[in-house]
Amino acid sequence: MTLWQAIGGNEMSRLLFGTAGVPLSARAGTTQAGIERIAELGLECLEVQFVQGVKMTEVAALSVGKLAAQKRVALTAHAPYAINLNAREPEKVKASQERLLQSARVAAVLGAKGVVFHAAFYLADSTTAVYANVKKHLEEVRTMLKREGNQVLLRPEVTGKASQFGSIEELLSLSAEIEGVAPCLDFSHWHARTGEANSYPEFVSILDQVEAKLGKQALGNMHIHLSGIHYGRKGELKHLELRESDLRYKELLKALKTREVSGLIVCESPNLEQDALLLQQSYREAFA
Repeated sequence: MTLWQAIGGNEMSRLLFGTAGVPLSARAGTTQAGIERIAELGLECLEVQFVQGVKMTEVAALSVGKLAAQKRVALTAHAPYAINLNAREPEKVKASQERLLQSARVAAVLGAKGVVFHAAFYLADSTTAVYANVKKHLEEVRTMLKREGNQVLLRPEVTGKASQFGSIEELLSLSAEIEGVAPCLDFSHWHARTGEANSYPEFVSILDQVEAKLGKQALGNMHIHLSGIHYGRKGELKHLELRESDLRYKELLKALKTREVSGLIVCESPNLEQDALLLQQSYREAFA
């Protein structure tokens, strides 16, 4: 039984806070130790990092999923970084698709409901051409997963650089047009990419775009990345601790509450669990 089944269908009735990868204070660098530490800290979700490759076996994934359900820690996953659905070479596209498939297959065994990934680079192509390529190749992956009965959501992530495919508009369109695709909203990336999107009205506007394009139900099943962020003229440079950055995270939390958003908030700050706890505490203190 996964955590989602154990909670009895109410898994997305609130926001769950957690970390991208194993907390720094875990006793070991394993996913099992990460789950145990998440539970000890009072956090509630963990994004399993396959960013350097999917190296977890099905047997291991079954064990990890069982532990997560016991500890009531919701799992999600991040696919390898080496994905580019707009690659010039067909073999690179095929390899990218295979990495997504592998991630989704292991995620299903884990009991995770989604796989986050960076979809593509624009290279020298027009945004229209890149969108068409990404859509075509992502549809092929979804078709294969559907044949396998795999219901894990593929979640392309809002990206932090202008050279990367992944604007909010692009991801909402993909999610509206392809069954089994939903966005991963990285508000920190979008702030870095635009130099804007860092106030309560702007946060609300983004959430309203989600609802307008995907329906109210999308706000009840969100996957959000957050961290502090250092950025320049071309966008994201590196992640920062929240209090060292200019991200108005309390205004974002207010917007999430106002729009009745539920789902997962995954912290990617360098101090991981400390900022995850800061977000959780700030949200609960303001809106308990």
